[in-house]
Amino acid sequence: MSDLPDELPSDPAELRAFAAALLDRCARLERLLKLAKDAQFGRSSEKLDADQLQLILEDIDQAVAALEAAEDRANPKTREKRAAERRANRGKLPEHLPRIIETLMPAATCCPCCAGDLFEIGHDESQRLDVVPAQYRVIVTRRPKLACRACHGVVLQHAAPERLIRGGLPTERLVAHVIDAKYHWHLPLYRQTQMLATHGIAIDRSTLAFWVGYAAQELKPLWHRLRQLLLASPKLCVDETPAPVLDPGRGRTKTGYFWALSRDDRPSGPDPPGVVYAYAPGRGAVHGLRLLEGYRGIIHCDGYQAYKTMMRETRADALSGTLAFCWSHLRRQFVKIEREASPAPAPVAREALERIAQLYAVEKVLRGRSDAERRAGRQAHARPLAAALKQWFEAKLGHLAQKSETAKALRYALRHWDGLTLYLDDGRIEMDTNAVERAMRPIKLNAKNALFAGCDEGAENWALLASLIETCKLNGVSAEYWLADVLAKLVNGWPAARLDELLPWASTYTMHAQDPRLAARASARPRSGSR
Repeated sequence: MSDLPDELPSDPAELRAFAAALLDRCARLERLLKLAKDAQFGRSSEKLDADQLQLILEDIDQAVAALEAAEDRANPKTREKRAAERRANRGKLPEHLPRIIETLMPAATCCPCCAGDLFEIGHDESQRLDVVPAQYRVIVTRRPKLACRACHGVVLQHAAPERLIRGGLPTERLVAHVIDAKYHWHLPLYRQTQMLATHGIAIDRSTLAFWVGYAAQELKPLWHRLRQLLLASPKLCVDETPAPVLDPGRGRTKTGYFWALSRDDRPSGPDPPGVVYAYAPGRGAVHGLRLLEGYRGIIHCDGYQAYKTMMRETRADALSGTLAFCWSHLRRQFVKIEREASPAPAPVAREALERIAQLYAVEKVLRGRSDAERRAGRQAHARPLAAALKQWFEAKLGHLAQKSETAKALRYALRHWDGLTLYLDDGRIEMDTNAVERAMRPIKLNAKNALFAGCDEGAENWALLASLIETCKLNGVSAEYWLADVLAKLVNGWPAARLDELLPWASTYTMHAQDPRLAARASARPRSGSR
């Protein structure tokens, strides 16, 4: 809230109007503050999705700004005071951005007293951030034919450059831009077609789709190599999520699934982060086995039955890895019980959440330390808490109605206890699968905007391109610049034996490539992906 003016109105009517306006502003700000607190610190310990929370906070910030704008128009003194505060607190613009200098000279350059010439004794300077809208351009490639006047039949001409789409309109940069807009910023192709039309460029949506599919086929070897490197990791997070896919034969959508393999050991892990998505028509064990292809490491997952089926020794194609179950999935069951019981108390669920929170508190202290330090800290502090929690679960289960939701949650915990507590004996293992769940968020956002994939093959291309773009994001690499560079290199015959040099974490196209200080900081990260 802004400070009171230096002088309050002396007229009683004006003073009452001022007080009424002040009370109205207080009431509106209190309401907005309550909305913000409810959104971020609501009673439920499972807060809103981060993107939903951002939408709410954006609306609240806009409402506060509109309120301040109305006050600024009504009170010039308040406007000037806030302008000074903005100048002091707005931060510094990056040095790598180009500067356009606008010099505003007075209308008169002669002294109004003696008509003599004026000279500069100083200047005031301010900076504002500007934008130049996306500019499309046409690359005209001329290849002159050179002939010899003396020698008959001698004609020299530069060979035509290789293109991603021979005979097509787009450069590799434009195709990369379309892919990045669709799978990074979740802009469906029909919207991109409409945006191109505002520049007077008439390109059909089906043409853009052809570009994307053609590029996906070119990039497929990188997807295979990325998956191969992730499967060589000692541990992976695995998850699956439904995605609607159009079923042309029935004229409606069917439910397909995106499976994800995620590796993210930051900040202490030696390997760069990465994620691989794969589309499958179902979520059964057969699809997981096809994706994991004999994996022998630690698999972080939820308690879904398909993962257990993959590990059964009675299967000829069984995996020989180890399942580490997720505490977040257990915790959500108690959160749901507490939420549905509200406003009545749910003491067992509440205490379970508090005890699980103690385990997470230990993990927070150990985050970023070496595997050996994490194991030692867990043995000393988390293991006694876990042992007490198991005894408490067993004791409470005997006093509850066996068909109640709370009893089901307790049985789930005890049934998966070995996998839940596996992290106590291995410093490499995380408590939950949050890394892969974060990786699933862009898939859901894209599905929300595109509604459904047009066919199974389209969903496979979606998974392939999303894998590369999300791995770029995890490694702080500009996906659009990386795609343009890699497509150009692949089109010009990049050797298959050197694919590792093209993977996102080996790229120099960091998001801060134009700023030498930030680029140096980013290049200090380990980028070796082979094992």
